Order: sequence, then C-alpha cells, then structure tokens
Amino acid sequence: MKIHLFISFIFIFSLSACGENAVASKDEIQNQPDRPNILFILTDDQGYADVGFNGSTDLKTPSLDALASNGTVFSSAYVVHPFCGPSRAGLMTGRYPHKFGSQFNLPSVKDSGGLGLPTDESYISEVLQDAGYYTGIIGKWHLGEMPEHHPNQRGFDEFYGFLFGGHSYFPEQYQKKYKDAKVRGLDYAIWQYLAPMQHNGKEVKETEYVTDALSREASTFITQASQKNEPFFLFLSYNAPHTPLEAKEDDMALFPHIKDEKRKTYAGMVYAVDRGINDIVKTLKKTGQYDNTLIVFMSDNGDRTDQGASNYPLKEGKNSVQEGGYRTPMFMHWPVGIKAGGLYKHPVSALDLFPTFANLAGATIAPNKQLDGKDILTAVKTGVSARAGEPLYVMVHRGDHTNVAARQDNLKVIRTRNEPWRLYDVELDPAEDNDLSHLHPDLVREMVSKMSVWSWSHTQPDWFYNHEHAAQWRVNGMPRFDETFKLK
Repeated sequence: MKIHLFISFIFIFSLSACGENAVASKDEIQNQPDRPNILFILTDDQGYADVGFNGSTDLKTPSLDALASNGTVFSSAYVVHPFCGPSRAGLMTGRYPHKFGSQFNLPSVKDSGGLGLPTDESYISEVLQDAGYYTGIIGKWHLGEMPEHHPNQRGFDEFYGFLFGGHSYFPEQYQKKYKDAKVRGLDYAIWQYLAPMQHNGKEVKETEYVTDALSREASTFITQASQKNEPFFLFLSYNAPHTPLEAKEDDMALFPHIKDEKRKTYAGMVYAVDRGINDIVKTLKKTGQYDNTLIVFMSDNGDRTDQGASNYPLKEGKNSVQEGGYRTPMFMHWPVGIKAGGLYKHPVSALDLFPTFANLAGATIAPNKQLDGKDILTAVKTGVSARAGEPLYVMVHRGDHTNVAARQDNLKVIRTRNEPWRLYDVELDPAEDNDLSHLHPDLVREMVSKMSVWSWSHTQPDWFYNHEHAAQWRVNGMPRFDETFKLK
C-alpha cells in the first residue's frame, strides 16, 4: 500500500511553546473591537458515531447537526487522554497532563483526598479572564475540590454544577439518597454522584433533570453576559451521556426503533443535550450574541460501548489508545469567522484550544508557559494542516505496562499490552485493520523514537484513583519506559 503524507505549510504562531508573546496592557486588550464570545461545549463519554453529523442513523441530534453544517466539522479531532480527569487537565492547561503528574483520575473519595491540579499551572479560563472576558463554567469540573482548586479560584467568575467526576440525573432520586446517607452519619462515605449542585461554592437544591438544569444555567449566563461590555467565555461541561444511564421517558420515547434498553437510554441522554443546545442557540440569537460567538463542540473522550454507545468505524472506546478511545466528534461554528459546510480532515488536538482561544481574545500568555498545542484557526480557515510532520501523542498506564500511540499526518503508530508495534494509515483505515509496520520499519522506528523522547518530559503521578492502583504502580516499578519503547 502506498503511504500518502500531507505536504503543507507549517503555521507557527506567537502563542506556541517556542514563540514570543506580544505584551499589551489590560486596557488595550479590553478595547480591541469585535473579540468573539467563546462557547465551548464538552460532553462526557460521547461516541464518535453518536451525532448525526458523523453519520448516526438511530440517534437524533438536529441542533448539533445544524451548527455543524453551518460551521466546520473535524474528522480527526483528538483529546489528550481517553478518560475524564487527564483529558480535562489537558484541555484547561494546554499541556499533556503527564508533564505535571495528572495522568490519572483524582482519588474516588470525598474532596478527592484534598488533591487537585497544581495551582501553578495556568488555565485558559484565567488567561481569558485576565484579558477582560466574563467567564463561566456550567456542569462537571473534576479538577479538584479544595478551595484553592475551585473553579471560582481558577479563572471563572461563575460556576454552577458539581466538582466530582460525575453525577446522577434525577434530583428526586439523588437528593433522597444523599439526605438518607447524611442522617446515617456517612458524610465521608457518601457517593459523590449524589452531592448537591452548587453555585459559586454554595449548595443549591436543584429541581430539574441535571442535563436540563445545565442547559438552563448556560442560557442564564449568556443572558447576563449580554448585558455586560466585555465578551464572554462559557465552558458548558455536560456530564451526559456518562453513566449512570438515566434518561427522561419523553426523550426515550423518540426512539421506538431502538430495542436495546441501554442504547435507548443513551439515545435519550444525548437528545437531552441536543434539546438544551437548541435553547442555548435561541438565547444567543435573542440576545444578539449569535453571529460573533465561536461555538466549539467535542467530547472529553471516547464512549463506553458496553453502555449503549457507538464509535463506528473506530476501534474500541473509552480507556483505549485505539482511535475509539480518544478521537471524538467535533465542530466549530462562528458565522462571522468560519465558513459553513467545511470539513477539516487534518489532525487537531484539544491541546490546541488554549492557544486558539487566547489568540482570539488578544490575550497575553506568561513567557514561562510551555504549551503543547498551537493556534489552529488560520490553518482551519485555509484547509491546510496546522502541524504537518508533527506528532500527537496518547499514553495510558495500566497495572504492569503502558499503552501508547502517536499520530503524525495520516499515520499512526501504536503499541498495546507490550505487543509488537503496529502502523496504520488512519485516514484511509480509521478502524485500524491493516497493519503496515512490516512495509515501513524505518517510519515506525522514527515515530517511536520521537515518542520516547517525549516521555522524558513526564513526571511521576501526583495521585492515583485508589490505593490498589498506587500499590500496582510501585510493585510493578512503573512506568518502565525502557520496555514500552523497545522496538522488538
């Protein structure tokens, strides 16, 4: 098989890790005309195939599809990690989480054991807030629960949602369970998915299905933001369709053709997100914010195919370094800035959002901030690769081995369970069925060598999900990169 490599210009922007940042005063930044609002919508564990614009035939996502068709769809969009916590850490910091000890989910105990992302890692929310943006996050956080890690201390003027990694959906159910546990004195052992919603650090009693509540609060934020002089940044962080599988009966009733109960429930949960986005779009139009709002949509990682989701045609799902683990649906919509009907096939990363958003905002990034992404907007508008010849990495540590992969242009090298390295052309073969490694051993060697060098920038984990994982790491002498990057 002939290997086709993209040949295109490499765009290097002032916000890249090796670039210099122009310094502007806060007044100069805030007075720049027509800076766009930024609405970043992130779903949780949503499959690559579980949107209409990526070919779903049984799920309905009309609102997402309308935005996608009037914007640019990304067919090769990746997050930095195939499960929640590290993925979100990469999103917020613009850096691989392995570089600052955040390569695992936070501990599954109350307050995450007092741990959270290092406070010396700047967040995109802080950069945009400093640039004069009115900032908000609605929904899931999962980056730390102590005061110093709280969203209101990390660049967000407004926060409505929950701090842990997930939540139950029906308040009449989770509130009763939470109250019963409190009465029994089980405060430290209460499942965090039952904890009350909060608004800026204060508990509130929610009355709506959680997805609907988050959509409602997003519209409220936009309405408030429209009355201010500055642009806004809103991170709408849905926990749907993450488990537990809990959907409204009216939403599930729209899918009588789906007989599998998990798939039907999952479909209802995705549709609830879509309903909410429809309301949010109406709010943007009503407040006059629609045309100059950049909307970016993606999922935080691949889906769980054992919980009703689909990644077709990608292989595997959440937790995997196969395509289904970290390649997600994505689009950008911005009526005055991005053409309608676009398709961008080159690889992009969630790491790219930090510099892209910051550049749009005219923001200044600290000189010592080492970003792993790059501003992709000009490349998207012109249809060329923003990182020709440059790899994107993914790495997941298991009990006694590490699974790794790197995509460079159309090629992907991958190793799982310490099996032999494999090479795929994931543009032509997104299902990773046809191993080309025997045809191109030099390419494999070069790509593995780059990834090995990248691994030297990593630090030891600052935490583990539980004591068992911590013990496995120590007993097995992880990460054992000497074994991971062997070629034979």
